[in-house]
Amino acid sequence: MAVVVPRNFRLLEELEEGQKGGDGTISWGLEDEEDMLMHRWTGMIIGPPRSVFDNRIYSLKVFCSDKYPDEPPQVQFLTRVNMSCVKADGTVNTSKLPCLARWSRDSTIKTVLHDLRRMMQTKDNYKLSQPPDGTTY
Repeated sequence: MAVVVPRNFRLLEELEEGQKGGDGTISWGLEDEEDMLMHRWTGMIIGPPRSVFDNRIYSLKVFCSDKYPDEPPQVQFLTRVNMSCVKADGTVNTSKLPCLARWSRDSTIKTVLHDLRRMMQTKDNYKLSQPPDGTTY
């Protein structure tokens, strides 16, 4: 029988991984270090090279409810972006982002950010015209 890691331990692991950095294309962390329930997070994605997203930095907010990781987080871009999985207000459409649509307890905030960056490189999004760099919702 598998051991279920409690929500706060899981989020502490994710916070630690985010603080270590990574490949430099994404980052994430708590919005407020005083948020003991670890609900509100920020994320950042650097647009993939040789795409309409190249040389752009995209800021996001991520909300992990009390049911996380059993339920996916709510994700919203703060930086304006034109993508097939993003609604007009910047909210990521859960059903259109593969990792959110097939969410499992093993998925993480990192998984979501990587999937969004990967989606920037798909045929549906690769050439979409983008709002002026630096504009926000």
